[in-house]
Amino acid sequence: MTLTLAKVEELAPDQGSIDAARKLLKPSLWPTIAQDGQALIWGECQGSGSLPYRVVVSEVDLAYKCSCPSRKFPCKHTLALMWMRADGKSFGTAERPDWVAEWLSRRRPSSGARPAALPAEDKPRASLQAAPVEEEVPDPKALARAAAQRERLRQEREASVLAGLDDLDRWLQDQVERGLAAFQGMAVDQCRLLARRLIDAKAHGLAARVEQLPAGLFAMPDEERGDFLVQRLGELFLIAEAYRRQAGLPPALAADVRLAVGWTMTKEALFADPDALRQRGRWMVLATVNEVQPDKLRRLETWFGRVDGGEGPRFALMVDFIPVSVGNTGTVYAPGECLEAEMLFYPSSVPLRAIIAEQAGRMERIEAWQPPADDLPAAIEDYEAHLARKPWLGDWPIAARDAVVVRMPGGAVLATLQGDMALPLRAGPGDDALEALAGIACSAVFGIWDGHRLELKLAETPLGRWIAG
Repeated sequence: MTLTLAKVEELAPDQGSIDAARKLLKPSLWPTIAQDGQALIWGECQGSGSLPYRVVVSEVDLAYKCSCPSRKFPCKHTLALMWMRADGKSFGTAERPDWVAEWLSRRRPSSGARPAALPAEDKPRASLQAAPVEEEVPDPKALARAAAQRERLRQEREASVLAGLDDLDRWLQDQVERGLAAFQGMAVDQCRLLARRLIDAKAHGLAARVEQLPAGLFAMPDEERGDFLVQRLGELFLIAEAYRRQAGLPPALAADVRLAVGWTMTKEALFADPDALRQRGRWMVLATVNEVQPDKLRRLETWFGRVDGGEGPRFALMVDFIPVSVGNTGTVYAPGECLEAEMLFYPSSVPLRAIIAEQAGRMERIEAWQPPADDLPAAIEDYEAHLARKPWLGDWPIAARDAVVVRMPGGAVLATLQGDMALPLRAGPGDDALEALAGIACSAVFGIWDGHRLELKLAETPLGRWIAG
């Protein structure tokens, strides 16, 4: 079956979907569109999040799949891809990427075209030729009122956050006066109570740190919990003090402080920032993380590493959030995938979080990855240099060559082949996934280091690539 404009009109659930799809026909929004030469087309469409939506369409029976959470079928991304195909836009021939092959292996081919969502006599007629709704010319007075309203809300939130920091100070003082040894017995209740106050004060970033503190504390061995607690409580105090004095901080560090407290920067504002760091190069996906947060949002992380040895940041972290209510959806890359892209980094004294500003070509796979010529001591030295610039650094990527997983009585460690350094691994002694690596010399490793434990994510071994489950 050949895709035609008439067929796209027939499949569209309503005129609104057509109008929304029309806005997605810009080539800049589609870093990838391709076909396999066997009536299968796919593409990646950059949406409002950091990760593009992935769309695949079978021209044989007009089956389709998009990773967006839309409740309309087909969604605007699917309609836009079909529209470009029907309109004669060039689709380069390429091998099916893994996510397309996986969809193809799971779907049930139908014997004919997909039925319309409504009977033909009841379905509103959608038209590709319908004129888009003209945008109204904004009223200058209305714009001024809106700007004044935004400024008023910003000032109100600033005052609310500062009041929340005062609550934090009193809470920290209470814990010290009671004694940190007694904190463990009441950590969950105490942290939950403070987190609620900070949420009410609109300091969501600090609230998340406080809420996660008990889990991190109880994951540590007994003999390390005291140091861990002092460090985490010290970070909270430091962030609060830095926020009060942010006017005297360098802009990048002030941005770090505001992010730690809970202020965010929209993707649109990042694109509009002329000072934002842009880094073009070849990036490989090193790890992905998919976890549900207490606020009922699914957090999707994609960790990238430079593979071309260029200047600038060697790692980039893309983070996206999807409501749990829409199911386990969203776009995630697979470790080993590689792309040529320009990363756009959020302001920071240690740039790490980024989005893809522009992608050239399609995703490819690297069979054997080699990080920069660093061993484990050099990677930790790099981490400590970043920690000095941002003391509440949190999780940081660690990549090194020539290391081995060693089983110890207290748990597994990642050690240099010479045995001059070892980092404790986050997994327990009975972890089956790490068991497969024990004693094998790895030519390259990647993991996420929190200052206490390394969560190993990827390793290149003589037996092939190991990826954490």
